[in-house]
Amino acid sequence: MTRQRLLALVFACLSGLLTLSIVLFACISTGVIPLGTTNTHATPGMMTPSPTPEPTPIPPSVLTVVGGAPPIDAKAAYLLDTDTGNVLDDQNAEQPLPMASTTKIMTALVVIEAANLKQEVTVSPDIPQYVFQHNGSNAKLVPGDTLTINDLLYALMLPSGDDAAIVLARAVAGSSDAFVGMMNCFALRHHLFQTHFINPDGLTYYDANGKPLPGHYSSARDLARLTAYALSNPLFAKIVGTRQYDLAWSPKHGAYHWTNTNDLFNLYPATTGVKTGFTNEAGYCLVFSATRDHHHLVGTVLFSSDTDTNQRFRDAKTLLEWGFGLPMLPAY
Repeated sequence: MTRQRLLALVFACLSGLLTLSIVLFACISTGVIPLGTTNTHATPGMMTPSPTPEPTPIPPSVLTVVGGAPPIDAKAAYLLDTDTGNVLDDQNAEQPLPMASTTKIMTALVVIEAANLKQEVTVSPDIPQYVFQHNGSNAKLVPGDTLTINDLLYALMLPSGDDAAIVLARAVAGSSDAFVGMMNCFALRHHLFQTHFINPDGLTYYDANGKPLPGHYSSARDLARLTAYALSNPLFAKIVGTRQYDLAWSPKHGAYHWTNTNDLFNLYPATTGVKTGFTNEAGYCLVFSATRDHHHLVGTVLFSSDTDTNQRFRDAKTLLEWGFGLPMLPAY
């Protein structure tokens, strides 16, 4: 072999090694060949096996509606599984209707989120007259007594005190009208588009001709979804789950004993709340919640009856027993 051919052969080999090095560097830098993953034991001509695919996750099981909901007497009803957001029952639930003292769910929530719960408030002299004028329920607050906002929340929610609603509204916003503005803003912010308030207690106001003033309404759906949100607040959940509340005498106020008007506690032991309501226009209403087997349901019945105070509790029990009895099936 001549010297020239030998030099040409060496030059060709060096060029080939340089080209291979450039290709390998490009592959490594672009991630085609990750560093440290070269299989030095692979048999030439054989493909490296692919990694074992991850198993397909099994969807969680949830309460699943099978068939129709049981018949009830209420004009509107809604049942919500708050663990999943699944709607279990919807009977005329988007229709705006009078909702009476279930209004106080919003009243309590706005107070809890906006006020200093340790603030002391004195009951003004006109409060008993307001309740009498509108034929409202009351916590028997005594003018001149000074109570904390925290205590007044129990007066609002357990005996459904319309007197407590006005005292709280004035304390938080300066006037009842200003407080109602806060309630309506809260409703819009939470997309409760079938809800509007004209007072903080749910009483029917009448015009000079004795006709109910319009503008105070909600829907079964809005009330249930508002309540599901409210129950995420520990204080709200504690108050609406309290059967009775005793406030001992002090130099600032007399002794008070308030009992929860929600008889669903007695009819259905899994009950955890929430609020009753009644006016002639709204009939007997109830927003309710219950927990069983680690499931949480919230529901509403509006105008269960205009004569039988207990029908709303029977309607709620019927819906809860049906809802908790639904099968647990995978959620697809």
